[in-house]
Amino acid sequence: MNLTLHVWRQKHAHDQGSFVQYEARDISPDMSFLEMLDVVNEGLITRGEEPIAFDHDCREGICGMCGFVINGIAHGPRRGTTVCQLHMRSFKDGDTLYLEPWRARAFPVIKDLIVNRSAFDRIIQSGGFISVSTGGAPEANSLPVSKEDADLSMDAAECIGCGACVAACPNASAMLYTAAKVSHLGLLPQGQPERYQRVLSMMARAEQEGFGSCTNIGECEAACPKEISLDFIGRLNRDFIKASFLKGSKASRKSWAG
Repeated sequence: MNLTLHVWRQKHAHDQGSFVQYEARDISPDMSFLEMLDVVNEGLITRGEEPIAFDHDCREGICGMCGFVINGIAHGPRRGTTVCQLHMRSFKDGDTLYLEPWRARAFPVIKDLIVNRSAFDRIIQSGGFISVSTGGAPEANSLPVSKEDADLSMDAAECIGCGACVAACPNASAMLYTAAKVSHLGLLPQGQPERYQRVLSMMARAEQEGFGSCTNIGECEAACPKEISLDFIGRLNRDFIKASFLKGSKASRKSWAG
């Protein structure tokens, strides 16, 4: 199959950037999308041109490194699929494809289709961990966890941090990502001691990074390659309201005692 590609080329965050047209020839339908770009890059290198820069690592849909917008859709047309697991049989011979990076102020372009997603790392650093001492490894059943909570925690932990939710959201919100990271710890017994401080810290950091607010549009869930549910945002909001109330109550008591 043959395809026409319009690829966003940008040297760095401060470069204006523009779409550049390329032809992808004799592409096998069994190739992944990234393998197709590998073929295009081999041709560019052979001609002495600069190859297209794009992120990738495991190419198995679990690392979250790959990701860009294909014809206006984060990760492309197949739901629940990362770019590296998207195969060329999802397209037709003669198709024209537009490839561009995630568009969000918190994700500045590094080069071409690569963006800097370290804002996600800083959200995790602000509270996405358990710092209380849990001792040595306990017996598997010594901490009872209901199957419902265990399943929900695992669903939230599926988030790979690719950033598609931010790119798809008209507000460039990181609420689905933050909700998943807050929930997968907050649902477990080990995460309870820091549950409410965690949500306050991570929400504050997300706002500081320049992510937008959530207005329940739902594009994040639709674009998520792991199909993480909007229900986690509802859970995050409930925890945030309770955490804010508890924080205000403690401040009032401290002021009254002083």
